Amino acid sequence: MRQKKLIIKNKIGLHTRSASILVQQANKFNSDISILHQGKEADAKSILGVISLGAEQGSEVMLKVTGQDEEAAFVQLSNLINLGLEQEE
Repeated sequence: MRQKKLIIKNKIGLHTRSASILVQQANKFNSDISILHQGKEADAKSILGVISLGAEQGSEVMLKVTGQDEEAAFVQLSNLINLGLEQEE
């Protein structure tokens, strides 16, 4: 299992557009991926779960990844969050 605390840098936090980008990327992996924020945990592959966390800009979240492709998933999603959840074209 890989886990790391990250800061949400996106100006609107984990809301519809940014959460959608995160969920789309998370769904590319077979690993179990979750995001924790203020005592709540959400499946990073669920748009409703991610939005329900209510993580605003500057919030600290914990990214947890477990599974066969955890290293690739962890690196990609960490980078995505660190870059402000901007989708790579």
